[in-house]
Amino acid sequence: MPLIPTPRTPRPGPEALDDTELAAARTDLAEGRWQTARSLLARTGDDWDRRGHRLTVLALDPAAVPHAHAWLCAEPGSADATALLALARARRALAGAEDPAAARAACREAAALAPADPTPWLGLLQLEHTGGADAVRIFEEITTRHRDHHHAHHLMVALLAERRAAAGPDPLHEVYAFATRAAEQAPADSPLAILPVVAHAERYRALAVRGLAPADPATAPHWRDHRSGAVMRAAFDWWLEWEHDDHPRRLIDLNYLAHAKICEGRPAEAAALFHRIGDHVTPAPWSYPDRDPYAAFRAARSRSLGTRLHPLPARPPAGEPPTGSATPAASLQSP
Repeated sequence: MPLIPTPRTPRPGPEALDDTELAAARTDLAEGRWQTARSLLARTGDDWDRRGHRLTVLALDPAAVPHAHAWLCAEPGSADATALLALARARRALAGAEDPAAARAACREAAALAPADPTPWLGLLQLEHTGGADAVRIFEEITTRHRDHHHAHHLMVALLAERRAAAGPDPLHEVYAFATRAAEQAPADSPLAILPVVAHAERYRALAVRGLAPADPATAPHWRDHRSGAVMRAAFDWWLEWEHDDHPRRLIDLNYLAHAKICEGRPAEAAALFHRIGDHVTPAPWSYPDRDPYAAFRAARSRSLGTRLHPLPARPPAGEPPTGSATPAASLQSP
């Protein structure tokens, strides 16, 4: 009598981080079964950070647009399906496969259908290429709906880091002030406490891609002045006191913090973070400015832990940048 195979829970991919439900929904969506995504988003409710993360990852599927259309044919007016369609079209626009104006129109349609939801506005922010007035206005629309929106703050930091990058290093650059202010105004247990570290990494990227900082981040003085030392120390202390496992994008923060500790020359502190990260490597910031993120992560973790690593998850398909990609226009993590 043949054995009946036991269903296996899909292993989360790099974009899903450790969200097994999201991994299962994305697997089903890729095969045209949008009902799993429907149930997942219904359970997510108004947990806005989790909803934004899950919709962003679902939108990465190459066939997300036709599958969202199929969902809308079955359930006309579905806010969840409309939001998925909007973010999928934004992703296609970032990849050069769709008119950005059409993607923006889709995001605005989704926003009108669910006025309380910041996620369609997140899609609009993903489409911004500069930290100008339009990006600021969109960011304010998001934070009006969810003040401490994690992904939106990361995107805004990446955009602000580009301002006046050609002028070279500036310890008083506005991206640092923005991140510090957001961290100080957030609740004590908010993961936005790590945002100043993210700002440091994004500013390094903006400088390094222009040849104004070393290509190897670990050799850059950017990480070792008095100001950066205080930032890294405060973030690590926050993690020691407030670490919790329930934020959907916490592994993105841990990747940024581990990267900073490696660049700062503190491998022992990085080791504790690598233990928490496991194999959940995010391209940002390990890819900065133009490196193989998986090789960079592997080398840093090996140096920190002094052990041979297990194989990392497979890379995302070509042309599909995961959450937290290296440039502001594609920075959706992350990740």
